[in-house]
Amino acid sequence: WQTENGVLLPSLQSALPFLDLHGTPRLEFHQSVFDELREKLLERVSAIALEGKVEERYKKLEDLLEKSFSLVKMPSIQPVVMCVMKHLPKVPEKKLKLVMADKDLYKACAVEVKRQIWQDNQALFGDEVSPLLKQYILEKENTLFSNDISVLHNFFSPSPKTRRQGEVVQKLTQMIGKNVKLYDMVLQFLRTLFLRTRNVHYCTLRAELLMSLHDLEISEICTVDPCHKFTWCLDACIREKFVDNKRARELQGFLDGVKKGQEQVLGDLSMILCDPFAINTLALSTIRHLQDLVGQDTLPRESPDLLLLLRMLSLGQGAWDMIDSQVFKEPKLEAELITKFLPMLMSFVVDDHTFNVDQKLPSEEKGPIPYPSTIPEAFTKFLQENRLACEVGLYYVLHITKQRNKNAFLRLLPGLVETFSDLAFSDIFLHLLTGNLTLLGDEYALEEFCPSLFDGFFLTACSRKENVHRHVLRLLLHLHHKVAPAKLESLQKALEPTKQSGEAVKELYNQLTEKLELRKPSPAEVTETPSMELPLPTVPTPASR
Repeated sequence: WQTENGVLLPSLQSALPFLDLHGTPRLEFHQSVFDELREKLLERVSAIALEGKVEERYKKLEDLLEKSFSLVKMPSIQPVVMCVMKHLPKVPEKKLKLVMADKDLYKACAVEVKRQIWQDNQALFGDEVSPLLKQYILEKENTLFSNDISVLHNFFSPSPKTRRQGEVVQKLTQMIGKNVKLYDMVLQFLRTLFLRTRNVHYCTLRAELLMSLHDLEISEICTVDPCHKFTWCLDACIREKFVDNKRARELQGFLDGVKKGQEQVLGDLSMILCDPFAINTLALSTIRHLQDLVGQDTLPRESPDLLLLLRMLSLGQGAWDMIDSQVFKEPKLEAELITKFLPMLMSFVVDDHTFNVDQKLPSEEKGPIPYPSTIPEAFTKFLQENRLACEVGLYYVLHITKQRNKNAFLRLLPGLVETFSDLAFSDIFLHLLTGNLTLLGDEYALEEFCPSLFDGFFLTACSRKENVHRHVLRLLLHLHHKVAPAKLESLQKALEPTKQSGEAVKELYNQLTEKLELRKPSPAEVTETPSMELPLPTVPTPASR
């Protein structure tokens, strides 16, 4: 039996006794020969997949699959069967069903085979993608609530290319491969989840996924996605954090080029523009344009570049409504936004300039001119009723905070208590604001600053919005040593978590309490302090002797 089933090499028979002398079992020898043959076979299968005419090579692989598939559950043969399937562009339906029905086989097969299974099984593909999408959203939220508060390293710091190297985007890119059907499925999942949750991070993923496929030059998908060139151009703007004139013209060309009957593409474009990284770039560019217009004595309505930025911001902000209503029409810009609100923002910039000039002039008898402390009622009304005005207004507040302009900040802060759908209490704005507020460190000791910031703004929403509670605690963890002790004590009481508070709030509060405990002087120090203040005994100097 051994002779019949052994390796039929005449020269081998005389050599085998040597292995016996070394105490090597025949099983070990045959196993190593088997492994070696399997490796050679795997190499051969990969080679067949690349040589000869297309029909011939796939015919060979199909024959091989037919012969070997019955052994697919044998662990030693399974890699060969999986390799054959991996190299077949179309595995026979019957075989795919057998793989799908067996959990272990499904787990063991290559992603190339899984793609063929997924494209006809949306539910199964959804089960694979769903945990990745959850992980992605969680990562974004963790970044927004990170304990490291800094102006230099915030949510928007990583470049688009760096973000695309993230685990989730890379895994999804690999799962999709060049399969347009799977790409469309992922986009459908993202649209559905965006509609269901209003979470704008799904819009970021939509753009990142397309650009990740662009990086790999997968033309099969990029050429059929109508948003590809628009997203590519916008991606360059996001990288520079500014929309220059040349790219603005390109973007405008894409928007103007939406043909009749293809309006549906506006839904996808609006989702790309709703990505917080796009909104951030457009809003920063808007503020920069407004400042330039002040210097040029030009009104907003006379600047086509500014109007284009507003048009794109408006389209991005209307993404949810457009996809929900399925009415694919660009939202109209309100005339009052351009004729009243933006000139009002420009007047705030002028107020700053005139105040700074007044400070430098020699003071006359009438005394120094105070900084304007009131805000026009119309400003507050715009922030409450107009989404676009609210977004631009909030970015102006971030701008003045970054410039350490305490006067302008305290002037506009009361206008942020009530804003359009509570945008001033959204995570992205609060994440950026807390970062910028670290620059005003020395102002926290001043009498009017903390009451305006904490009592007048943050604490108005803490009880009803847990995310605000978390952001205030993040800020205090970073700046508690700058706040006056009495104010810190009252804030500690006001920020104490309730029974309904989540774990994250309790954890942050405990961290703050620990930090404040460490700062308190120990009882020993307190008792010693008075003795240090006793008058020192007079010591006669050598001269007085």
